[in-house]
Amino acid sequence: MTGQESANKAYEEVYHRSLKDPEGFWGEIAGQFHWYKKWDKVLDDSHPPFFHWFVGGKTNLCYNAVDRHLKNGLRDTPAIIWEGAAQGITRIITYGDLYKEVNCFAGVLKKLDVQKGDRVLLFMPSVPETIFAMLACVRIGAIHVGVFTGYGIDALTKRIKSAKPRIAITADGSFRRNRIVPLKGTLDIAMQKAPVEKVIVLNRGITPVNMTPGRDLDWAELVRNYGSDYVEPLPVESEHPSHIVFTSGDTGNPRGVVNDTGGYMVGLCNSMSQIYGVRPGDVYWATSDIGWRLGHNHIAYGPLLYGVTSIMFDGTPDYPDHAVYWRLIEKHRAAVLFTVPTVFKMLRRFGIEHVKKHDNSSVRYLFLAGEYCDADTWKWSTEALGGRPVIDNYWLTEAGWPMTSLMAGMELSAIKPGFAGKPCIGWDMAVVDKKGNPVPPGTEGILVAKPPLPPGNITTLWGADKFYEQEYWRQFPGKMLFLCGDFATQDRDGYIAIGRRVDEVINIAGQRISTREIAEVIAGHPAVAEACVIGVADALKGEEAVGLVVLKPGVEATAQLKIELRNTVRERVGAIAAPKDIHFMPSLPKNRQGKHMRAVFKAILDKQEITDPAAFKDDASKKEIEQAITLMKQALA
Repeated sequence: MTGQESANKAYEEVYHRSLKDPEGFWGEIAGQFHWYKKWDKVLDDSHPPFFHWFVGGKTNLCYNAVDRHLKNGLRDTPAIIWEGAAQGITRIITYGDLYKEVNCFAGVLKKLDVQKGDRVLLFMPSVPETIFAMLACVRIGAIHVGVFTGYGIDALTKRIKSAKPRIAITADGSFRRNRIVPLKGTLDIAMQKAPVEKVIVLNRGITPVNMTPGRDLDWAELVRNYGSDYVEPLPVESEHPSHIVFTSGDTGNPRGVVNDTGGYMVGLCNSMSQIYGVRPGDVYWATSDIGWRLGHNHIAYGPLLYGVTSIMFDGTPDYPDHAVYWRLIEKHRAAVLFTVPTVFKMLRRFGIEHVKKHDNSSVRYLFLAGEYCDADTWKWSTEALGGRPVIDNYWLTEAGWPMTSLMAGMELSAIKPGFAGKPCIGWDMAVVDKKGNPVPPGTEGILVAKPPLPPGNITTLWGADKFYEQEYWRQFPGKMLFLCGDFATQDRDGYIAIGRRVDEVINIAGQRISTREIAEVIAGHPAVAEACVIGVADALKGEEAVGLVVLKPGVEATAQLKIELRNTVRERVGAIAAPKDIHFMPSLPKNRQGKHMRAVFKAILDKQEITDPAAFKDDASKKEIEQAITLMKQALA
């Protein structure tokens, strides 16, 4: 048997067992953790699509991520290595330090009467205090709500209104390269429409803040006055929500993805060893912002549950220079690196020579996810790492860990550039047509997962059970399939290649942004009569937003107005969502359902050669599509 045959056989055996005997498979893995009360049933699938794992069991996420490791001899092992690029500061927090900091802040939350089930908003930069707050919340049974600090006022306001937190935690500001971004000021404006009872402010000393008496509280003062040496972890039900992370959907409204406690702990921690090939003693580096799903999973909970060291980087890949990643890999001997392809597309522009100036021999695996990884980027990344494995993988905010990948913790199957691996352990993936029927290998279809979802993934949307069931599980008549939201193809070997989005969500440098949310902000401008936002291909970021705008009668189309509309999006939604360009249109063609002809718009903006207008099938006649193409070309000429 060849090495590849052996690897494929090992994967197939474990994979099929995880599907055929999920209770036995996940029950064995769950036994590695601390439970105050063992579960009565591994999986309750009696009310699909609301699947509950380890029902009847009681545990605590913080205890398993922190306390448990002190008893296992990791007190002096670094838990978090923080690198603040803008300030040139390194902080090392051991598991013993983490235990002290988390208990201390848990005492603060208890003093503020935070109860089990209360939501605590975290509008925080990528600093260790954010992880202290996350763990302190789950220690006492509170639900933390992470919000990316790059969001603007409107996006933040929507998320506050959805989660209804009792307490918000923020900082005076954060750094974007050497520029200071005021976080407290943004939160203050958002709270004018979405009030929060109390606000805790971490003052980093980088920008002035206004403190509202009676509402705003200083982090340092609270810790000094009310911090505790020890707060007893609260045993919570396995299905108790641990946290909420927001994603954008095609409605333009944020969706609060709810993760439970027991299932999240078991599924995520297992992925660290089985998928990512992490070993005891490793240093693990996920380059995400802490406010995103990847930051929650792979800066905080994943490494800490597994008991390894997590690098937390507060900076960008090109600041203070484009070699900063390679220096940090060499400095901290990172073993597993997880980032988005955009990072390596950016680094690739500086050539291979700058990579060779630093020792990256510690890296066993590089994982890329969040957007499509083209063959050239994969090839360059592989060269940069001296031929060591570069593994594409696919997942969603709704997924607590990868849905497709290669299992680095097992015998590694062959890497196919352009493919995001095979279905991961526990994920029963399929590519189907619009009716939910499987399509032949090599045929593009819609990527779905069959029930039940493995532990550690979305359990529902916050306050929207019916919407969750309808939007994710009831899109195919007579069939219950989880809609991933992407087109895909699967080859005869089971490898899956990810295509374009099904809904109106675009992927900008690995961050999923709702085009409708951007369009709503543009359409709200007094000069605008109608707006549509399209995602167009971008060589560096994967996609960029482009606005198509119809102005009100009498309004002049000027360069200054374009700048004003872009800045409005930057302020209200976030800098990452600011359109690459805005085109003023005489009108926006619609199909017979009254919807914008988005496929036509995208084809023209992407400069595709259109040989057969009827191929668009945009619920319009061939003549209507031809007219739309002509209008678009004339307007953009």
